[in-house]
Amino acid sequence: MKRYIAEILGTFSLVFCGTAAMAVNEITNGIVTHPGVAITWGLIVMAMIYAFGDISGAHLNPAVTIAFAYAKKFSWREVPKYIIAQVLGAVIASIFVWFLFPESAYIGATLPTIDPLRAFVLEVLLSFFLMLVIINVSTGAKEIGVIAGIAIGGVVLLEAMFAGPMTNASMNPARSIGPALVSGHLEHLWLYLSAPILGMILAVSSCKLVKTDNCCNENC
Repeated sequence: MKRYIAEILGTFSLVFCGTAAMAVNEITNGIVTHPGVAITWGLIVMAMIYAFGDISGAHLNPAVTIAFAYAKKFSWREVPKYIIAQVLGAVIASIFVWFLFPESAYIGATLPTIDPLRAFVLEVLLSFFLMLVIINVSTGAKEIGVIAGIAIGGVVLLEAMFAGPMTNASMNPARSIGPALVSGHLEHLWLYLSAPILGMILAVSSCKLVKTDNCCNENC
C-alpha cells in the first residue's frame, strides 16, 4: 500500500507543479515563459524521484510502468494498481489546478500544434529517448543513487524545452489524462495514451539488443 500511496503523491506533485506552471503562464500572458515551464517539469520529476524512488521506484507514468514490466523489471500483476494510482494522482492534481486557476482554459492539457500524425511520431520519439535513460539508471523497483534523478529530470527538461511548443511533450498518459478530463479537452487524447507506451516499449526492445543484462534482469 505504501508503494501505491507513493505513486499517487508523486504523480499528483508532478502533474500539479507542471500543469500549474503552464496554467499560470497562460493566464499571465507568458510571465513564466516556455523555458520556465520546461525547467519546472524537469525539476519536479527530479524531486519526486529523490522523494519516492526508494519506495515505489517513482514510475509516475503508466507507460514507464508498462515498459518496466515488459523489460521483466516489474511484476505485471502490479501494473494495473500502479496505473490506477498514477491516474488518480493526476486527476486530483488537475482538479486543484482548475480550482486555483479557473481563468485557464486548458489547465495544462496536452494539445498538439502540428498535425496528429507528426505529433504522434514526435511523442513516440520523445518517450523512446526518455525510456532509454530510465532503463539504464534504474532497476524498476528502486532508482540508482543521485544519477537517476539528475539524468531523468534532465531529459524531461530537455525534451520539454524543444518539443513543448509542438506537442506539450507529454510522454506520460496519466499526465495527459488528468488535465484532459478536468478541462474537457479530450481531443487527440488517444495520441497521448498510445505514443508514450509504444515509444517506451521500443526503447526497452532496442536496449535489449545492446545491454541484455541491464534491460532484462530484474536484479541488475
